[in-house]
Amino acid sequence: MLKWALIFAVVALLCGLFGFTGAESVFATIAKILFGIAIVVFLIFLVLALSLARR
Repeated sequence: MLKWALIFAVVALLCGLFGFTGAESVFATIAKILFGIAIVVFLIFLVLALSLARR
């Protein structure tokens, strides 16, 4: 998922470079959402791993 967030971020940068500001904002928003989801999933797995390691 983090891979897709980076891809959308690069596409947003390219759209901004070429002047497609509408598409840039859409791709940037998608990248932010995917990055946020990736962080949440990472934190969930981190908590699960730490709680299972204590047993």
